[in-house]
Amino acid sequence: MVYTVTFNPAIDYVVRTKDLNLGEVNRASYEEMFFGGKGINVSIVLNELGIKSKALGFVAGFTGEAIENGIKTMGIDTDFVRLKNGNSRINVKIKAREETELNGQGPYIDEEELNKLFEKLDSLKEGDTLILAGSIPNSLPSDVYEKIMKRLSGKNIKTVVDATKELLLNVLKYRPFLIKPNNFELGEMFGVKLKTNEEIEEYAKKLQEKGARNVLVSMAGDGALLVDENEKTYICGVCKGTVKNSVGAGDSMVAGFVAGLLKGDYEYALKLGTAAGGATAFSDGLATKEKIEELFKTL
Repeated sequence: MVYTVTFNPAIDYVVRTKDLNLGEVNRASYEEMFFGGKGINVSIVLNELGIKSKALGFVAGFTGEAIENGIKTMGIDTDFVRLKNGNSRINVKIKAREETELNGQGPYIDEEELNKLFEKLDSLKEGDTLILAGSIPNSLPSDVYEKIMKRLSGKNIKTVVDATKELLLNVLKYRPFLIKPNNFELGEMFGVKLKTNEEIEEYAKKLQEKGARNVLVSMAGDGALLVDENEKTYICGVCKGTVKNSVGAGDSMVAGFVAGLLKGDYEYALKLGTAAGGATAFSDGLATKEKIEELFKTL
């Protein structure tokens, strides 16, 4: 079974307008709402690819209820911790000549509520996959990823971590199955600027030396690179299309990769992950099965 954790789910309110003029009333030419948060995005795309998952995390208030009911309607199992106070956040995404985002802060999570999530994670069994994605709310301890990984250590659970900087570096000692930095984040971790595939491969292997089993590096317009646990390196070119959306493309790549590995080998997983990431980037919302399959054939 695949489990995803979203610490700070959101309703993403997406609006389009020709121009955004500060200090004036602006009229939307298009608007839509999506249920978001990195782990939820992964669950949604996994569902498109025929892989069942269970979405874990925290929800609060009427917005939290809308998020949970919304993704259940999509056919995704949920087991969120319901918080006593506050509301799950609303993120406003304004698409004009430039993209502008205003992300909500989210509700306060206390120690008792965090422990309820830990108890749910204790039920994971050997062979399960756990996907930890995204930033940590201010109310949670900065080492919460480490606490989860330590708690599950020795249970033979495949952990996938999509995070940045110290949040990612600090969990490497628990040997995550997969990590997914982009090339910029990879360079940031080591204080260098990476320009070539050879340099990206070199520093991806340094993350393996620190404990990661597989390192998947997204490289924007240059595709993606994978260094796998068998010491093989794979490079996949980028999908061709017009970028409409930057939200959720990385989450879609993680979902595609995990789904691909359940169906095939590392090379297949890399291609499916790349196709899924591209399918989201070229769509107004998250990737659909049809769009992923269309792009997969071009790789």
